[in-house]
Amino acid sequence: MALTREQLIDTAVGVLSEFGLADLSMRRLARELNVQVGALYWHVKSKQELLVDVAAKLLGRVPRPPTPAAGTVPMAIASLLQQLRTALITVPDSAEVIQLAQSMRPEALAPLGWLMEFLELAGVPRQEAPYARHLLLNHLLGSIAAHQEFQALAGGSGTGSGPAELGQEAFEYGMRVILHGLAIEHPANVG
Repeated sequence: MALTREQLIDTAVGVLSEFGLADLSMRRLARELNVQVGALYWHVKSKQELLVDVAAKLLGRVPRPPTPAAGTVPMAIASLLQQLRTALITVPDSAEVIQLAQSMRPEALAPLGWLMEFLELAGVPRQEAPYARHLLLNHLLGSIAAHQEFQALAGGSGTGSGPAELGQEAFEYGMRVILHGLAIEHPANVG
């Protein structure tokens, strides 16, 4: 049976989920798929291109939320960010993969478009919405990376010497502060 791009992406997601980004090499994928490394390059031009597809697959776990009604946009933004965090938090190095993908091809990551849409619905001017999205994504991805780093240092036991409180509560606090700041910056619209 011939290798498909979907099989390659699924295998890459599996390796990332189980072993992390350091073990996600083209050689490893070829070995897992029982093909020569060159066969992978029929489907992707580079590992970076593959990582964009992996990021899209990871974010594909998040369903498209309904368009929020007036007055509920900040809650919809918070809910979307929470869903993204939930989808990514258990996948090692997912924050790094998403960061790379959004730098290379943000249009390939549908939830980033939804976030832009919601920010504009909240009244953030179109020219400023990318800045607000950048801020929210940095908070999201930083929260995920910090959580994963703490878990790795603790050996998965959650009893490391790092700040355990910098988990879900810290993420929610930061999100509230950012959304509150947007409401102050755009008082007639966000809030």
